[in-house]
Amino acid sequence: MVTAGQCEGESGMPADAPGEPPRSSRAGRDLRAAIAVGLVLGAAIIFSLLMLRFLFIGVVAAAVAVSTVELAGALRRGAGIRVSLPPVLVGGQLMVWLSWPFGLRGLLVAFAVTTLACLAWRFRDGVDGYVRDATASVFTTAYVPMFAAFAAMLVRPEDGAFRALCFMIGVVASDTGGYAFGVLLGRHPMAPKVSPKKSWEGFGGSMLAGVVAGALSVTLLLDGQWWQGALFGAALVCSATLGDLMESLIKRDLGIKDMGNLLPGHGGLMDRMDSLLPSAVVAWLMLFWLLPV
Repeated sequence: MVTAGQCEGESGMPADAPGEPPRSSRAGRDLRAAIAVGLVLGAAIIFSLLMLRFLFIGVVAAAVAVSTVELAGALRRGAGIRVSLPPVLVGGQLMVWLSWPFGLRGLLVAFAVTTLACLAWRFRDGVDGYVRDATASVFTTAYVPMFAAFAAMLVRPEDGAFRALCFMIGVVASDTGGYAFGVLLGRHPMAPKVSPKKSWEGFGGSMLAGVVAGALSVTLLLDGQWWQGALFGAALVCSATLGDLMESLIKRDLGIKDMGNLLPGHGGLMDRMDSLLPSAVVAWLMLFWLLPV
């Protein structure tokens, strides 16, 4: 998936010289590789939802495990912070899998137990940096598996596969609209100290695409009203944009470009989760409010 926060481009980049390898796009990425990886990931998600929605929980759980390792590695590389990785990984899986049968209660109990385990696990490394490392462990637990578990909870109802599809369509539309408008029209930076390539024009493109996609997906897939879909899409655009900016802040604070290098043209998987994680929470809350089961 190509995210708006890392795709909006800057103008004035020189053309490739003869004989030189292709440069990245105006977005700062190898666009062909990014699109190819995004299509593969999207196909896997759609397949899991349409074939057997329970498989989607496995996709979420796998993404949580990889993203947790990447974030913990980035924190260690950039700032020497030691996340209590074993309890975060185990607890993260518990949060995702228990959210399927038990909903919010299973998620919150698993989060509380994981937090206690993180605080206790850090005892082994002594006093120095205890508060810093323990805080980072709890932050990682909340930011990755807890947020992602809301995506897993989307598929619990009978129409859960379509709810999850609405969530994915809304985020993809937001990112794509932001990319197109940012590259073609971007002139006014939204947050120059955080993400210089993100523009207000790109945000406008995200909002336009997200609202249209939300209205269409909610009415066609969930039999909702167009205005419900428009509200849903607008909320996802705001959460996706905040997610992009939050991860940009984390990476700038750590002094790194990418969380990892797993995906060609994308960086790490965590670099693709930036807009999805907070949007999963917002999608669940909005659909629970607008279209209660």
